[in-house]
Amino acid sequence: MAEQSVRWGILATGGIAAAFAADLVDLPDAEIVAVGSRSRESAEAFAERFGVTRAYGDWESLAADADIDVVYVATPHAAHRTAAGLCLTAGRNVLCEKAFTLNLREAEELVALAKEHDRFLMEAMWMYCNPLVRRLTALVRDGAIGEVRSVQADFGLAGPFPPAHRLRDPALGGGALLDLGVYPVSFAQLLLGEPDEVVARAVLSREGVDLQTGALLSWESGALASVHCSIVGGTAVTASVTGSRGRIDVPAGFFHPDRFVLHRDGREPEEFTAAPEDGPRTSLRHEAREVMRALRAGEKESPLVPLAGSLAVMRTLDTIRDRIGVRYPGDDAVLERDGLIDSATAAAVV
Repeated sequence: MAEQSVRWGILATGGIAAAFAADLVDLPDAEIVAVGSRSRESAEAFAERFGVTRAYGDWESLAADADIDVVYVATPHAAHRTAAGLCLTAGRNVLCEKAFTLNLREAEELVALAKEHDRFLMEAMWMYCNPLVRRLTALVRDGAIGEVRSVQADFGLAGPFPPAHRLRDPALGGGALLDLGVYPVSFAQLLLGEPDEVVARAVLSREGVDLQTGALLSWESGALASVHCSIVGGTAVTASVTGSRGRIDVPAGFFHPDRFVLHRDGREPEEFTAAPEDGPRTSLRHEAREVMRALRAGEKESPLVPLAGSLAVMRTLDTIRDRIGVRYPGDDAVLERDGLIDSATAAAVV
C-alpha cells in the first residue's frame, strides 16, 4: 500500500528552493501544494514552473495554509528566524535551510517555538542524510580507524563576488563562514561532537564579512579538527578523518560524496561508492525522505539531524565569529530586543 503523500509548502523561490522542489516532484509520496514569496510575481512563476496550485505573495498566507504538512524555508539564513518562526507559530512543521539561523540565540528561539507548538523542526543539513556520509559515520563509530585523532575539511569558492552580492552583505549574514564553513564545522562535529576549544583567524572584507576563515577545533580527548572556508579561492572541497589505526579520505564535494576511501593499517584501501538508487550526488531527496519518515512516525525531530546538534554547530559558529570579529546587524537587533544594548548602540553598529 502506497504511503499517503506529505504535502509541502515552499517558502522563498531562489535557487535552492528550485533545486529542492525539483527533487520533491520526483518523489511519489511528496506533493508541493503551495509556494510563498514576498513577491507575488515570483511565487506565481515558481508555481507555474513546478505545477503548484497555490502561490502566495506573502509569507503569512503560506504559514496559515492548513493544507500544508511541512514548510521548507529556503530564504537566506538572516531571514530564517523570522520565516521559520512564523511557520512554527502558525502550526506548521518546518525544514529550515542551513546555516540554521544567524546566531545561536535565534536557533534556540526556533527550538523553543517548535516545542511550544508541538511541531517538527529540522535543519536542512543534507550532508547528514547522505547515505555515504551515514556509512562513513557508522564505520568511524564502529572503530574501523580506531580512535579519531584529527579531521580536516575545507570549502572554498573562487569568486570574485562583487560587494553587492549577498555573500558580501552583512545584513544578509554574508561571508564564507555561515554559507560554506557550516559544512566543514558540521562534518567535524558529526564525528567528534562539540569542541572544547576554538581558535580562529580570518581575512575580512571592507563590509566586515569574512572572505576566508580558518579554525582549529580541539577536544579534551586530544582530537583536533582543521576547518577552512573561503569566497576568494576555490579549494579542493575535500575531507579526511584520521584515526589511531587508519584514515578515511573523502574526495572533492565531501558534503555530498559519491565515494570515499577507507585506509586501514595493514590492509589494502577499500573504496565505498554510492548505490545507483541513491540518485545524483546533488540530490536533496534524502533529507526530504527523512523529514517525511519522521512526520509519519510522529517524531518532532530527526535522529539524523538532531536539534541539539544544530544548536552545537551554531554555538561553534558564534564562537568563531567572536574570535574573528564578525558581527551582523541581526546580532544587535536580538541584543537590543533583549535589553542587552540600547537602540543608539545598535544603530551605530554596521
